[in-house]
Amino acid sequence: MRHTHHHDWNRPMSADLDQLENQSIYILREAYNRIDKLAMLWSIGKDSNALLWLCRKAFFGRIPFPVVQLDTAMELPEVYEFRDRITKEWDLDLKVEQCPPEEEMDQTLPPLTRAAARKTEGLKNLLRDHAYQGVMVGIRRDEQATRAKERVFSPRSLEGDWDVKDQPAEFWDHYKTRFPEGVHVRIHPLLAWTELDIWRYSQREGIPIVPLYFARDGKRYRSLGEKNITFPVDSTASTIDEIIAELQVTRIPERAGRAMDNESEDSFERLRSVGYM
Repeated sequence: MRHTHHHDWNRPMSADLDQLENQSIYILREAYNRIDKLAMLWSIGKDSNALLWLCRKAFFGRIPFPVVQLDTAMELPEVYEFRDRITKEWDLDLKVEQCPPEEEMDQTLPPLTRAAARKTEGLKNLLRDHAYQGVMVGIRRDEQATRAKERVFSPRSLEGDWDVKDQPAEFWDHYKTRFPEGVHVRIHPLLAWTELDIWRYSQREGIPIVPLYFARDGKRYRSLGEKNITFPVDSTASTIDEIIAELQVTRIPERAGRAMDNESEDSFERLRSVGYM
């Protein structure tokens, strides 16, 4: 009998996707059963659209908690169009939280990071005003080095502080879901997914996609963020098939178009420690 620890390419890719899907649905139902007041953050990007889709599967077509967009009024127009269409089609309980202006941010942060910090403050306001105990977020471990340290159920203070060293151990689908007063929990059902998994799953399931992800005039967005701090990368991939083929050979990192990530070595780490997604 042959033992292989690497990926067996003869095995159908959909088996991996089924496993990821089942795990995410398990996490979603676990969170819903154990945490009283839940909301999901929806950035309208490919990951949070896949997460919405999984929520609909987990709860039989109807998402049983509010979906929150942290809005800086700086998203690209296609993002707002997509948001409004999907909200109506999927009958979402959408809440739009307007983020405070840049002038109110920590002025010691570099300028682009300061722009990104607006969402962190918007999230703090949301938690304070609505007392959500659990917030679903569609981040993935492979996306950015700091996120590799995350847990599926991640306790935060109400200020959003995240202590990398003080995270609960998680073994074999046993997640710690009971946390003390004054703490909220970030739930990350997509943590084990990769960018390629998200695209393969979106293709298989027919999940709606914001058109900005497809190449126009030799450029496309790999990652969607505010228009002042996110830029398209060179690409000719104009279908999901072409995006998947491109991702298998590209050396350009997913967040290459995120200007803030390149601004200073610790920008992202500083944002994360005070509550950034």
